[in-house]
Amino acid sequence: MKNKENAQLMLQRAEVILDEARNFRKRGIWNLVMRRCQEAVELALKSALIFVGIQPPRIHDVGPTLKEHAEKFPPDFRKFIPQLASISRALRAERELSFYGDEESGVPPETLYSADDADEALKKAEFVLEKCHSLLRGEQSADCN
Repeated sequence: MKNKENAQLMLQRAEVILDEARNFRKRGIWNLVMRRCQEAVELALKSALIFVGIQPPRIHDVGPTLKEHAEKFPPDFRKFIPQLASISRALRAERELSFYGDEESGVPPETLYSADDADEALKKAEFVLEKCHSLLRGEQSADCN
């Protein structure tokens, strides 16, 4: 029961962070949309791991861990693991750039992203959170190990 409660709390934090991303989108702060979407995805996927009894690693991209433990998830969630892992990896790649910019070339983070980038990140994060919410609500098949 503790895993379920901890997973639920973590997913709630992910939702708060996603709301921050939506607010940054309204304000046109594209780089912070990117950063918050990555953070929301990271927490949501970690909540899924906790839900099935896996202690998530203390890294930002848990996609490989999802794949490694795919058999622990119900089939209706498992079928999305490749896509969830891909989203995690893609947003992880933007984590530092979206916050610090391209330090090598001196380009600040505010000029690296566009509204389209922000919209795509939001779409990906919303998809991940939707799947994780379904998992935690038990809307997945009950074939979980």
